[in-house]
Amino acid sequence: MMSNLKKLLFALFLLSSVAAWGQAPAVNDFYRRLADSTLTLTRQRVIYDPSYFRVKYPGGDVPADRGVCTDVVIRAYRKLGIDLQKEVHEDMRANFSLYPKNWGLKTTDHNIDHRRVPNLMVFFTRHGTVLSSSERPEDYFPGDVVCWNLGGGITHIGIIVERRAPGTSRPLVVHNIGGGQVLADCLFSYRIIGHYRYEK
Repeated sequence: MMSNLKKLLFALFLLSSVAAWGQAPAVNDFYRRLADSTLTLTRQRVIYDPSYFRVKYPGGDVPADRGVCTDVVIRAYRKLGIDLQKEVHEDMRANFSLYPKNWGLKTTDHNIDHRRVPNLMVFFTRHGTVLSSSERPEDYFPGDVVCWNLGGGITHIGIIVERRAPGTSRPLVVHNIGGGQVLADCLFSYRIIGHYRYEK
């Protein structure tokens, strides 16, 4: 049997957890709108396609029925008027030495740079807020960007939304890991290597 003090402390813990989810200062209107814009992407049928596409600049996008994980993030931010293609390109052009050279590039490429997870990680680290990569559901909020290592040098990215896995406190994610832009319970399915908030 729990003592009355233990019961009280447990009740306070539960209340603080609920309050943290719904009222955290970081979960402002921008991040809620970002999470909502991300959810709308799940209504769009998209075939996973990692092909290199030539796109206009700024405001360029791959064909609407194509995409990879980074395109989920790019499209969600575009709905709020933030063009990550332009933001990443400009930062890379001014600070090229700070970005990964995984692809043997000697200069920037506005067609693809923003569509690579390691580049987005550097950009969000430089211009956003870097958060804990814990395995505690309560540390993740709507609008948070999360990156994972899938193994074999493959990285992945998605956005937390304001829904939770049934019967748990685990927030759901919109991502594209091969089956299109979908809502999934995958936050702790892979090793988290990045957790960010970014608002221009």
